[in-house]
This record gives sequence, C-alpha cells and structure tokens, in this order.
Amino acid sequence: MLRSILLSLLVAFSMCTSSQNTKPPFWNEIQSFKKQDSASFPGTGKILFTGSSSFTLWKDVQNYFPAYPIINRGFGGSSLPDVTRYENDVIFPYQPKQIVIYCGENDIAGSDDITGEIVFDRFKQLFTDIRNKFPDVPVAYVSMKPSPSRWHLKEKMIKGNELISDFLSKQKNTDFINVWPAMLKADGTPMDDIFREDKLHMTEKGYAIWQKILSPI
Repeated sequence: MLRSILLSLLVAFSMCTSSQNTKPPFWNEIQSFKKQDSASFPGTGKILFTGSSSFTLWKDVQNYFPAYPIINRGFGGSSLPDVTRYENDVIFPYQPKQIVIYCGENDIAGSDDITGEIVFDRFKQLFTDIRNKFPDVPVAYVSMKPSPSRWHLKEKMIKGNELISDFLSKQKNTDFINVWPAMLKADGTPMDDIFREDKLHMTEKGYAIWQKILSPI
C-alpha cells in the first residue's frame, strides 16, 4: 500500500516537473529579446516592427528607412496568437510611436482548418489589446504577401487581407499596407526573382518593393 502511494506521488511529481519545464513556442526567442533589452534597452517612442519571419529576416530594415528609428521584434515562424501571447514582451515595453505588423501567413499555412476569417479574428484580438494599451498609437498592418510556395493558399490569404483591410478602414490611426499587387507579375502570379530559394522569404529586391510602399506610411 505504501509502495503504491509513493509510486503515485512520484508520478505526480514527475508530471508537475515536466509541465514546468515545457515552455510555450518561441520562448527562447523572446528571452533573447529580453536579454538584449537588459543589456541595452532600445528606448521608447520609436517605430516598432513585430510579427513573423518576413520582419525577422529584414535585419537591415533600419537602412531602408534611415530617417525613422526602428525597433525590429519579429520572430520567425510566429502566428498571430504568438504575437498576442508575447505582447507584453515584444510590443508594450517600447511604448512605440507607431506599430507595424506583419503576421498571418503562418496561421494559414499551419493548418488546413485556419481560414481567412480566423486570421481576421486573431488579428482583431491583437489589435484590441494594443488599443486598450495605446488608444492613439498608429497601427499599420502589412498585408499577407503572395509567396510562391504558398500560392495554393492564396484565396484564404486574400480573404484575410480583405477582412483586415475593411476593419482597419473603420478604425482611427490605422493603415492597411497592401503589398500583394506589387509582388505579382503581369500574369497575376508571384514574381520569381524577389524570393529566396525557399520561395517563401524575400531577397533584397523584395524588400525594396516593400520599402517603396511602406515609406509614405
């Protein structure tokens, strides 16, 4: 009897320890940001870029917009719920003067069950959190881009873009930055020479297109 009780306690302790050691997705990336901030906090009142890998890999984004101080807190592979989960780490501490978001592509690519409508609902949750914290800070959403490797998902992405665009058009201090048309060839398919070999992430030529569209905003 005693042995059975001890075994049950050991199993319960092991499960508790395992649970404590299980960290949420992107935990290490977020801790890296926090470590950077601890060593040298980038300051407040700047333009914050946050979202997924299209921002993460834009490591020289500051060079594209030299007149504007930018903090890049994109973390690759993230979906909108991930950005929301870590909003207290990657958005709020910087008290930005403008927030630019690129996210949603990974949501749709991550599961066949994720629709454009779900991406919109997820974005709306993140936007609501931001508005509750910063009622007047301008928020810009960069549309999901037409990646060749995800072209089969284009209808879902177009729908999500349309819903987010319509929603933001009714909000104050917001912009929907539509990069989709500028990344297409004359036949309506994605340009080949603005993407890396993975046909998902962009080259400098792709970011140059984004620079031209984002600059006025």
